Amino acid sequence: MNDPDIRTLITEWARAVQQEDLDGVLAHHSDDIVMFDVPAPEQGRRGLDDYSASWTPLFKWIHTGAHFEITELHVEHCDDFGVAWALLQCGTTEDLTQDPDRRLRLSFGLRRHAGTWQISHEHHSFTHR
Repeated sequence: MNDPDIRTLITEWARAVQQEDLDGVLAHHSDDIVMFDVPAPEQGRRGLDDYSASWTPLFKWIHTGAHFEITELHVEHCDDFGVAWALLQCGTTEDLTQDPDRRLRLSFGLRRHAGTWQISHEHHSFTHR
C-alpha cells in the first residue's frame, strides 16, 4: 500500500471523524501525539491513549447529525516534516443555519517516521464570539 500524502491523510481523518470511526481517526497519529482542543483540559491531550479517549463525546455529538467537513485545506512539507491547516464546517444543522460562516480552525504538525507520515500535533479552535 502506498503511503498517503498529507492532504489525503487529513481528508481521510476528517471522513473518519464524520463516520465515527475511531480506528480511522487514530490511523496516522504518533504515539506521542499532543492535541490542544476546544474542550478542556487546557494543557492538552498527550499520548495516543489520551487522544483516543477524547473522541467519545464528539462521536456522540456527531451521531446526533452534526457536521464535521473540511471546507479549506492547505499543506506544506519538506522531506520529513509537514504542517497543514484547515477550516471545517463543524456544527449541527441549526448551528450552521444560524451562523453559516463559522468555522472550526485546525492545524497539524506531521513528521515522517519509517517512511510514513504521522500526525504528532493537532490544534482545534473556534473564534470567540
